[in-house]
Amino acid sequence: MGTEVQLVLKRTYQEITSQLVSGLLDAAWICGFPFVAYRQELELVAVPIWRGRMTYQSYLIVADGREASTINDLRGDIHAFSDPDSNSGYLVTRALLAEQRVKPQDFFLRTFFTYGHRNVVRAVATGLAQSGSVDGYVWEVMTETEAELTRKTVPAWRSDWMGFPPIATAANNAATEGIAKLRRALFAMPHDPVGRDVLSLLRLDGFANGESSLFDSIARRVDLVRASG
Repeated sequence: MGTEVQLVLKRTYQEITSQLVSGLLDAAWICGFPFVAYRQELELVAVPIWRGRMTYQSYLIVADGREASTINDLRGDIHAFSDPDSNSGYLVTRALLAEQRVKPQDFFLRTFFTYGHRNVVRAVATGLAQSGSVDGYVWEVMTETEAELTRKTVPAWRSDWMGFPPIATAANNAATEGIAKLRRALFAMPHDPVGRDVLSLLRLDGFANGESSLFDSIARRVDLVRASG
């Protein structure tokens, strides 16, 4: 980019989103759920490409060897969620239950947030939770990087394909030269040795322009959950 970049890490999605919307961050890699929730205040910078597409899935995972194929097989479980602002780690499961007009606290024996998809996998793998809601991309990457954990779990159910968590910026910052440089740098990563190393680490193909319509199915889930009360 030709300029110094400061990396900011936060524990929760809400912390990152609030700083992005308020202009304290120039850009952030966020989840599709907060992108939809703040669609009027945010703009896409780029969308990651994973296995040739700009989409991913949510998984419901259980311990390896357990017979389960639908969310109804998880009734009465201790269930691990990732983050209350996570699409794959909370919203998708919440919407599945909303379709049945039931809330998580009435369906599961107990739920808790791990504040990290890897932590959801760890919770299920170690028996701290009987099931969990997790980002399918994260689980798939972990099958390569932390196979000792993922082999103790198995996806019981996979969602439809949804817009991959994007790089976003505040709408009033979208036309700045800094964002233009960031976008060019992201798009050029497959053609740069360091960029290729980073993409390899992330198991991504690259970044591309994306349309906000990629996130329409997430928006429908947000509407469904809000309507359910």
